[in-house]
Amino acid sequence: MPSTVLGGFTANFLGNAPGWYKQLIILFLIINPLVVWTLGPGVAGWVLVGEFIFTLAMALKCYPLLPGGLLAVESLLIGMTSPDAVYHEVLANFPVILLLMFMVAGIYFMKDLLLVTFTQILVGVRSKSALSLLFCTAAAVLSAFLDALTVTAVIISVAVGFYSVYHKVASGKGYHHNDHNAQSDEHVIELHREDLENFRAFLRSLLMHGAIGTALGGVATMVGEPQNLLIAKVVGWNFADFFQAMLPVSFPVLLAGLATCWALEKLRWFGYGTRLPKPVRRVLEEFAENERTKRTKADQAALWVQALAAVVLVIGLAFHLAEVGLIGLLVIILITSFTGVTDEHQIGKAFQESLPFTSLLVVFFAIVAVIHEQHLFKPIIDLVLSLPEDVQPGWFFIANGVLSMISDNVFVATVYISEVKQALEAGVISEQHFRNLAVAINTGTNLPSVATPNGQAAFLFLLTSAIAPLVRLSYGRMVVMAFPYTLVMGGVGLFAVVSQI
Repeated sequence: MPSTVLGGFTANFLGNAPGWYKQLIILFLIINPLVVWTLGPGVAGWVLVGEFIFTLAMALKCYPLLPGGLLAVESLLIGMTSPDAVYHEVLANFPVILLLMFMVAGIYFMKDLLLVTFTQILVGVRSKSALSLLFCTAAAVLSAFLDALTVTAVIISVAVGFYSVYHKVASGKGYHHNDHNAQSDEHVIELHREDLENFRAFLRSLLMHGAIGTALGGVATMVGEPQNLLIAKVVGWNFADFFQAMLPVSFPVLLAGLATCWALEKLRWFGYGTRLPKPVRRVLEEFAENERTKRTKADQAALWVQALAAVVLVIGLAFHLAEVGLIGLLVIILITSFTGVTDEHQIGKAFQESLPFTSLLVVFFAIVAVIHEQHLFKPIIDLVLSLPEDVQPGWFFIANGVLSMISDNVFVATVYISEVKQALEAGVISEQHFRNLAVAINTGTNLPSVATPNGQAAFLFLLTSAIAPLVRLSYGRMVVMAFPYTLVMGGVGLFAVVSQI
């Protein structure tokens, strides 16, 4: 316990984060103004980006909203960006904010249906390679019609359900024991500890296969990722036009990605290949059977309502009848109305998972505003446009891919497509070349960005979700597990982009 008020402030700052981490954040806050005043805001911008990436990498030490938020506030105070610029970035990405607020919450109310469906798949498919391929394929197909964040929320919800069921049993409790802390292994019976660790590794691999699947499918259609919609609007593509334009790249990448999934499970490389322990399978089978036998007529009716809401969700998103977030709100209203969820506190629980990440994303947009205000990417764009026309698509793919690994792919795509559009309007490039570059920009921001959680909002959502600490999925481990996919998807994508020109 601190003996002075100053000690109390020190102890309270960033809570339970390690002392070295707190000291490093304070050091960041001290050096940033000095860098601005001595080396200029351009250099300070890159320093800030590096610092923010560090807070994301240390997400399990301290939730990035806190240190990242402090860095963002300081960037405003020292003039690296302005409140108006931050507001503009947030407003430009308001559909993503709506999506996180309502779509993720809508998935929360479908968790019973999802848990039933995926439990049957998990206990029914005994081959880990086939199961992983199924998860990856399902995530890819869903992401082509939904969006990657929504699909990731589904996968997270399912994984949390699986984990909590076995963790209760491993702790000597029943399936439906409500007063249970799944984050602590204090009460886990020694006999179950090895199986629990293997189960964590099993879930980690499924989560990563599913997350990669969202990128494989998300690149193919204009609703798969937020930047896809933005690019489609700038170029003037409809749903069919966009799908057809991306097909020469998205289809071979999909095949290569699925082949990689299968190979990784067979070879057991990069943290993949752990099988579901037999005791865990028995627990999940018993749980599934127990749930089926005790399901009342009201429970069955609720599952039907959730299934019908899922159909409405898919149709609404596939035809883009409204903004994604508004469709999510519709799902919330339909399910709660017809399943008897009328208490405000019950509804509030649905937003607990998404709102911290929504806040973090707004902070992220503040860092993006700094990148935009200081024109950090402009030299790279100018360099690529100065190259011979026939090599530009390949270099655009590489430049977008590298930048998307360290920055937000929505921002990277926004900057690049706007610059290329200006070049078209100025008569520097032709209409056909503009479309070729649009394909390179879209695929470049979607595929290599799986390398780190920074580039893909769905990956960052997974890293900062409730399931990540439960299955010991850290930033570093995500990077290692994504590495083979990054090589394959990036390599095949680059070859396809260059070949189609």
